[in-house]
Amino acid sequence: MIDRIRAQAAADFPDLLRVRHHLHTHPELSFQEHATAAFIAEELRAMGIEVRTRVAGTGVIGLLKGNGEGRTIALRADMDALPITEANGCDYRSVNAGVMHACGHDAHMTCVLGAARILHALRAEWRGTVMLVFQPGEEKIPGGASLLVKENALRDPAPSGILGQHCTPELEVGRIGFREGPFMASSDELYITVKGKGGHAALPERLIDPIVISAHLLLRLKAEFAAYRPEEKLVLAFGKVIANGATNVVPDEVHIAGTLRAFNEPLREELHAWLPKRAHEICAEYGGSCDFEVRKGYPVLVNDPALTRRMRAAAEAYMGKENVITMDQRMGSEDFAFYTHVMPGCFYRLGTGSPGAPFRGLHTPTFDIDEQALGIGAGLMAFGAIAELAQHA
Repeated sequence: MIDRIRAQAAADFPDLLRVRHHLHTHPELSFQEHATAAFIAEELRAMGIEVRTRVAGTGVIGLLKGNGEGRTIALRADMDALPITEANGCDYRSVNAGVMHACGHDAHMTCVLGAARILHALRAEWRGTVMLVFQPGEEKIPGGASLLVKENALRDPAPSGILGQHCTPELEVGRIGFREGPFMASSDELYITVKGKGGHAALPERLIDPIVISAHLLLRLKAEFAAYRPEEKLVLAFGKVIANGATNVVPDEVHIAGTLRAFNEPLREELHAWLPKRAHEICAEYGGSCDFEVRKGYPVLVNDPALTRRMRAAAEAYMGKENVITMDQRMGSEDFAFYTHVMPGCFYRLGTGSPGAPFRGLHTPTFDIDEQALGIGAGLMAFGAIAELAQHA
């Protein structure tokens, strides 16, 4: 079976390039993936696969049936691009100004379509159903995955598990990374408005300076946060502070935005209450006040241990044990996490780095992949799906 999958992936490689180049050239932002969804649906229908469209807005789901009844396994790809202007000079660079597939979602879609093509060609060899999930809006809260879960879109038939993969330039092409249990952190957005009394900078006795209060707030909140549960992996970071005053004008308000990350869901909820409480108390000490909004984002991504062990075994058989590694936990977040809280999930890392080539990081204007990863990603997903369905035959 492995040899047949590899042969099919090799035969399909020109088509994988065609698909990836089209998607990379025509990126669309989160929840605006209309042309992308139409392209995906057309590709699936051309294979004779049953298609559902307008799932959670722009999502697409394909149902590929094998040779007889059996369980269902889902393969997931995200469709959205980022608001980044591409700096690459390749002939398939983005033609949409200020929008770029800088996180590899074009490759993710290509691999799931490639896996579908392999599975369709070998459909006499396996039983059950493979659900092909193309979701919108991974890059933007509330996350397309949360909407699919809320709509109960993954049903009729309901999958026994879901697989996802992500381009990883830190790994050389040909290598795959797994981790059981909590793998990627939760991610919440924090918005604070520090309020004081502004006025002329030459009259400090008449002011309640929100800039000074903000400085104290940030330093103290960070220090107290670090001591709160030092044994836990946590991140509190602030990336935006806007005062909008002038050299001689102190504003009434300062606007601050940041992020909270954790691997412990009960602790995450505890911090949602503790952070606003401490912020209010600190601002009050200096005569000010604040509004504090916690915009809840993605939960902790938890890879089901049993499913992940089976997928790792499949990867070792397909790739060679020496090419499969254990990943460290990552403070980055992924909305695939929503699936892992309602069904067994396995989210793993696909090596896309080119040996000897300059590093091209995710979310940068020069991101690109070693395209040999497309055939590997498509073939491994197909083999993983077949192995998982056979496990439950």
